[in-house]
Amino acid sequence: FFLLDNAMMICTQFLEAENIPVLAWPAYSPDMSPTYIKYVWDALDRRIRQRITVPANIQQLRTAIEEEWTNIPQATINNLINSMRRRCVALREANGGHTRY
Repeated sequence: FFLLDNAMMICTQFLEAENIPVLAWPAYSPDMSPTYIKYVWDALDRRIRQRITVPANIQQLRTAIEEEWTNIPQATINNLINSMRRRCVALREANGGHTRY
């Protein structure tokens, strides 16, 4: 716990020194875990499952992941990233509680 507390303190000091605004409460809400990444993983999973030849071993899976990762449209990634502002606003309005995300 000491290392984690120390790392959090260092991070907090850095954010304050750089005048980077942060939410007033920790992002414990499941709505604010880097939610968009689960959608990226979901898109990646669908792309791999739709391949004509489904990976049969770890190396084939690794290759498929690398290939499909580069094929996810940048617009998809941008839309997910851009949704974070709405997510933060919704979470703030819900006082850290559940949101529709």
